[in-house]
Amino acid sequence: MKIKTENKTPIPVLGGILKKIAPRIGARVLIEPKWGIVCQVTFKSGKRCYFRYNTLDLNYMGASEIARDKDYSYFFMSKMNYPTIKGKAFYSDNWARVVRSDQNIDKAYLYAQKIAFDKNLPVIVKPNSGSQGSGVALVHSKKEFYKAMNTIFKTDKIAQVQEFIKGNDYRVVVLDDQVLSAYQRLPLSVVGDGVSSIKNLLIKKQKEFIQSGRDTRIDLEDVRISTKLKHQGLNFNSIPARGEKIFLLDNANLSTGGDSVDVTDKIHPEFYKIAVDLTRDMGLRLCGVDLMIKGLIDEAPDKYFIIEVNSAPGLDHYVTIGKKQKDIVEKLYLEVLKSIEKSIL
Repeated sequence: MKIKTENKTPIPVLGGILKKIAPRIGARVLIEPKWGIVCQVTFKSGKRCYFRYNTLDLNYMGASEIARDKDYSYFFMSKMNYPTIKGKAFYSDNWARVVRSDQNIDKAYLYAQKIAFDKNLPVIVKPNSGSQGSGVALVHSKKEFYKAMNTIFKTDKIAQVQEFIKGNDYRVVVLDDQVLSAYQRLPLSVVGDGVSSIKNLLIKKQKEFIQSGRDTRIDLEDVRISTKLKHQGLNFNSIPARGEKIFLLDNANLSTGGDSVDVTDKIHPEFYKIAVDLTRDMGLRLCGVDLMIKGLIDEAPDKYFIIEVNSAPGLDHYVTIGKKQKDIVEKLYLEVLKSIEKSIL
């Protein structure tokens, strides 16, 4: 189960940010009060735009739908010669029958064997249309593979099976021809004090999230955490040495408890151009470009891969990390509002 807290389900922060910054350009914001997830922005001209969760009236619908579907987006990115991670889409047994395809879970396992297991390497599986790291798992065996794939198929009829690439994980947020923010993403982890168990360190980390206003909920029953610990020869009762850092997940999403290091002012000009060009080439105006880099983002590109593109990059977790990040997000969305206002007048 998730670590229990007394907090109610958190409301996305975007509405509050827009309400704060909209008056700077003479706009008004109306938020539906019951759920707080939909919003109307009225500009000085009387023209209006809307948002739901983190989706604003900025990107074109077709491009947004392509970005949401990893299989389609990988197809177009690879055709435009962007380096994508080697992988393939497979269907749940039910969906495979509907579309009359043999690319089911058993074929997926054979593919995983070919690209990874036969070489004693792990493989990444992920939902085709998922976000925020949900369902993403690094698996090492047949048993883990089928368990992870069946978990994905509870919520998505298509799953991606990909090679596992090591490197540094970055999110670059682009609006038109400018990078608005960039940060390195680090997986959920705890640092030992020589006394506390991993479980108690996680409980402490959860309390710190709540105190900072971050809405991440750590799920102690997430099989990915116990599996990650198992492969390190650990469990929830293990006591790390003082200063020892233990990673608990393989995906670095902030929504699953990851941390971030801001690199907005350090991004190399060539990576800046790559992110801007990819956003444009995918038909998007606002985009979160996720990169896996064998090196650092402040160095000239050598070897890197596009993990995925996101047409509605949520910054709810990023904004709670500190004042600098909050200021960056407010500046980002002010630029977004100005851009929307200009495009609809």
